[in-house]
Amino acid sequence: MELIGRDDQLELLRRLLAEPRSHGSAVLVRGAPGIGKTALLAETAALAERLGHRVLRTSGVEAESDIPYAGLQLVLRPLAAAAAGLAAPHRQALDTALGHAGAAVPDVFLVGLAVLNLLADAAAAAPVLVLVDDVQWLDDATASVLAFVARRIGTEPVVVVGAARDGYRSRLNSDELTSVTLGPLTDGQAAELLADRAPDLRPTAHRRLLAEAAGNPLALTELSRTLGASPDPHITQLPLTERLERAFTDRLETLPDITRSLLRIAALDDSPSLPEIYRATRQLTGRTAGTAELDPAVRARLVQVAGTELRFGHPLMRSAIRQTMPTDVRHAAHAALAAVLDDHPDRRLRHQAAAADDPDESVATALEDAAHRAARRGGIAAAVTTLEQAAALSEDADRRAERLLRAADFAVELGRPETVTRLLGQALTGPLTRRQHATVVWLRGRFDEGLHSHSSGANSLTALAEEMAAEDRALALRILWSAAQLCFWSDPGPAGRRTVLRAVERMELDELDPWRLAICAYAAPVERGAFVLDRARHVALREGDGGRAYRMLSTASLLVGGFDLARAFSAAGGAPLRAQGRLGLLARTVGADAWSALVVGDLGAAITATEESRRLARETSQPMMYALMTATAAKLAALRGEEESALGLAEEAEETGLPAGARPVLATATTARGLAALGAGRFEEAFGHFRRLHDPADPAFQVSLRLTTVADLVDAATHCGRREAVRPVVTELEEIATVTSAPVLHADLRLVRALLAADEDADPLFTAALGTDLSAWPLTRARTHLAYGEWLRRRRRSVESRDHLRAARDMFDALGAIPWGERARRELRAAGETSRRRAPDARDRLTAHELQIVRLAADGLTNREIGQRLYLSHRTVSSHLHRIFPKLGVVSRAELRTVVSALR
Repeated sequence: MELIGRDDQLELLRRLLAEPRSHGSAVLVRGAPGIGKTALLAETAALAERLGHRVLRTSGVEAESDIPYAGLQLVLRPLAAAAAGLAAPHRQALDTALGHAGAAVPDVFLVGLAVLNLLADAAAAAPVLVLVDDVQWLDDATASVLAFVARRIGTEPVVVVGAARDGYRSRLNSDELTSVTLGPLTDGQAAELLADRAPDLRPTAHRRLLAEAAGNPLALTELSRTLGASPDPHITQLPLTERLERAFTDRLETLPDITRSLLRIAALDDSPSLPEIYRATRQLTGRTAGTAELDPAVRARLVQVAGTELRFGHPLMRSAIRQTMPTDVRHAAHAALAAVLDDHPDRRLRHQAAAADDPDESVATALEDAAHRAARRGGIAAAVTTLEQAAALSEDADRRAERLLRAADFAVELGRPETVTRLLGQALTGPLTRRQHATVVWLRGRFDEGLHSHSSGANSLTALAEEMAAEDRALALRILWSAAQLCFWSDPGPAGRRTVLRAVERMELDELDPWRLAICAYAAPVERGAFVLDRARHVALREGDGGRAYRMLSTASLLVGGFDLARAFSAAGGAPLRAQGRLGLLARTVGADAWSALVVGDLGAAITATEESRRLARETSQPMMYALMTATAAKLAALRGEEESALGLAEEAEETGLPAGARPVLATATTARGLAALGAGRFEEAFGHFRRLHDPADPAFQVSLRLTTVADLVDAATHCGRREAVRPVVTELEEIATVTSAPVLHADLRLVRALLAADEDADPLFTAALGTDLSAWPLTRARTHLAYGEWLRRRRRSVESRDHLRAARDMFDALGAIPWGERARRELRAAGETSRRRAPDARDRLTAHELQIVRLAADGLTNREIGQRLYLSHRTVSSHLHRIFPKLGVVSRAELRTVVSALR
């Protein structure tokens, strides 16, 4: 039957399905209940099959929305045999997620990578269409996996088309999906549909129905059954969705009692199994229940039978039955279902809980156990719901509070602040212990780095941690870690930082404890910088840490200026996080590597790490981390001479960072603006930006990050006649340098001393600056050569200047710091020597994502290994390399190694 009024949407889907087989896409269809989403998906499936696609289907079911991976099982059922060919970690993750193995699933993203590879392999034989109806009721784990896949099918012959009701939030609703909205039919289209579906409708009823249905196709079809005979004036006052539900329940009332009981059981069941529904109905009524008893509902077109499964004609039918069921009947129906589910303990338990009238500690305990089993399978959303149910049935107030707090902790992992707030509100309605009160305060601040949640910030958290230190040191450490992070993201002032520092030192942790080192670095990067750098080099982490401690140590090392150490910890910590699919922590670990690579001048590594960290932060819902990495991308673009991009990225980062007062974001964005101006020769403007970084009253002041910008400040000042203005800042930093051993600060200060010295003193200071070992700091070395060459040329020592300017030019070219390389060329011309133009390299020809793939391929990784590392399918990696080779003018991986080695 022809689909009326959806030509534009069908044409879009037809184009996507007919595109070349190297291209994929994802679409989310939105609209009101009954607007025709399911019909559009059915037409899309028929079109895809005609075009030779393999069609995989799933649908969200409200009763199954808390069962981890319930929707994914339907998608993958036709691909079960192919799953045996997956790499062992992916096969195991998928088996465990789908309930076929007993080990813990490390993270939903690892399951997502397994599914991506499975779909990509299937699509190698024939293009694949994945249809997902009722997205709003998908279990959270399935929605997360499909969102992961949807973001990564751009080069795969895979199309994902989902349908969701308006007004519902889902993880399958990211910016990467094309959004299609279904609106009401026009009057003409509605009349055409009504003439086709209800040709015998009386004219008065016809006119009334057109007005009442408001262009909703389901309403036109369903309301015609009741409105055609005798319109009910009361129905017309209800919202359209409620009118449709009333139409369904009116039909329910015309059915025999036993049929109504069957449908009530089916509406509450989280399985479509007819044998199960029949058994539960017999348990509920004590009467025969089978095909004959179901037939009246089939004839009334409320349900359909497909083999041994029952499906409601429309989800509104199920919800209408559930909502109009008397409480005592609903409890009895849940009890009947529980009685027939001996082989499904978790499902039986859910129905037992739903059947309970009063608190029941035995059921609550069983629910708590089930919640933790769900979490181990990656079903964090199910764990939240189940723990909340357990809390509601708890007989003991203390255990009720514990379950609500644990549910809130899981909700933090999901990135759902509104759920956390609701659960904590419930917990606060009962008596809480001191430790539970402390947990409430701590959980409230775990979003947006705590910037919006703690009115008194680090000071209140530190006091809370000290209160808890004797009772629960593990909780106290977590709270103190939150306080220390606030020292990085905001500024509690010197006194506040000292308070955090004293608190962690009073805990008398081992000097090599990662928690102690990280908290010291965040709270007192200057005062404890040397201590952290010295101890961090001797830390031996236990196996099984999973990468968290490495992540803490990488950022700790970064904050105290140990960028080489930060990169080593990032590399060590990244491996287990990648293997486990813990992409949220990985975003931060890779971010530390990006920042460190950028400071030392490894711009090739910085490009790839910044892009990956930024992408992962966005994917794992970390807005402040995303803003920080966007600002880092702006700084990188400025160093590369991409001024327009740098300013746009800086503005984007500031839009998030400024309202929250996120100092690292603002400091990095301001640095990017200063570097863009400095590279363009606008020295007065650059001075203004860099001066902000050293003003404690400015929102861009950040106590750690400012230590990497003194050379930029003085460079700008010496070129615009502001040398005296920067001397107080340099004096302050010289004092700081007596306390901290941060290598970059000391290297920059050696350069700055020469820049600010009198003529008779500058020469030996430049020589001394270049005489130190700067092999680990190539950007600083290049800038020192440039500054010395400029100084020599301006003193008419042109011949001497050329060696330094030539060295600076070559080093900047190799690093990819294009504006500074051009500046060295201009100085060389003024000194009487011409220079060749810089030859573009891979950093200029490739996107950040392509460059990352090239670097890994040059290291000898196979396509499959690169895919596992970057969470892409191996076929996507192959497609990228196929396009990359011509861009670089190479024909083999051996030649790639030569190209990449030139960047190091």
